[in-house]
Amino acid sequence: MVNAGKLIRKVTIEYKTQLADAYGALVDTWGTYATWWAQVIPTTGSESVANGKVSSEVTTRMRGRYLNGISPIMRVKYGTRIFSIVAVINIDERNREIEILAKEII
Repeated sequence: MVNAGKLIRKVTIEYKTQLADAYGALVDTWGTYATWWAQVIPTTGSESVANGKVSSEVTTRMRGRYLNGISPIMRVKYGTRIFSIVAVINIDERNREIEILAKEII
């Protein structure tokens, strides 16, 4: 069972949608699927240099109460940071808590 005292970070789960702009062209936008209280745990970080450009990657686990319908086509917004969802794990397959594995988009 999730320890409620550890769920102190408010994150937003977002889904991609398309809206027409002023000229009628479809533009990708993000809408709110859910606001979720979670434990945010950075797990790994790496940096690399290719063609003189530095890139970094931070992998994070987010754990909280079960929320139905989350999938890797969605993303997580935490403050000003954006994370792409890599996997969603239903802990013990009991629909009580989930863990989202995510990579920060930098």
